[in-house]
Amino acid sequence: MAGKGSWIAGINAVAAALEHDIEHVREVLVEAGGRNPRLTEIEETARRHEISVRRVPLQAMDGVAGGLRHQGVIARYEAPPPVEESALPGLLEAADGKALVLVLDGVQDPHNLGACLRSAAAAAVTAVIIPKDKAAPVNATVRKTSAGAADRIPVIAVTNLARTLRMLKDSGVWLYGLDLDAGESIHRQDLRGNVALVLGGEGEGMRRLTRETCDALVRIPMPGEMESLNVSVAAGIVLFEVVRQRAG
Repeated sequence: MAGKGSWIAGINAVAAALEHDIEHVREVLVEAGGRNPRLTEIEETARRHEISVRRVPLQAMDGVAGGLRHQGVIARYEAPPPVEESALPGLLEAADGKALVLVLDGVQDPHNLGACLRSAAAAAVTAVIIPKDKAAPVNATVRKTSAGAADRIPVIAVTNLARTLRMLKDSGVWLYGLDLDAGESIHRQDLRGNVALVLGGEGEGMRRLTRETCDALVRIPMPGEMESLNVSVAAGIVLFEVVRQRAG
């Protein structure tokens, strides 16, 4: 079981990798004696594309999965090279005045990050920007939660987030920071041009310098009694407000 790459675990995660990113799947391990018909489908798909498949005992799978809930299947996945920050200007130019950038300032829960990336892929974002420090890396858990989105959209980890935000502004991108105490609603903004949506991490929200760099602070109207939303839920709401406006 040696070799480069990381392990992704679970029926949905492995099936998504085979469907959307099969060129990076190197090997599939299936539980010997597993009776779930979806395991058979995964095995047949992998063999059809000449990917090595091995049936192994449950105990061996538990060891390789390292605590991940594998549901009888894991795959060795060799992730594509990360997108470098230097690629960002080209991505913005290619968006032709309709750039949609999601900036996540310090999301530390890999499940939240994965869910954000899944929504970002569904909304056809231009890029997702995350800081390299004090934030979850794009690991196997993120890839599983994102259902393959983590490697289908440009995710750029940057050393200096404030500097990257200033570069976005200099490139004609308007920065909207999501803030519970903001006076303006996200629904009252014109989001049809080049925009970046900036969300903070769990608990603390945006860091001070990030907040100060934004062009405007906006909120999601919440008439109910809840004070806040999970960051991945909030990301989905604001991303699809952009999609709604651009479809109109």
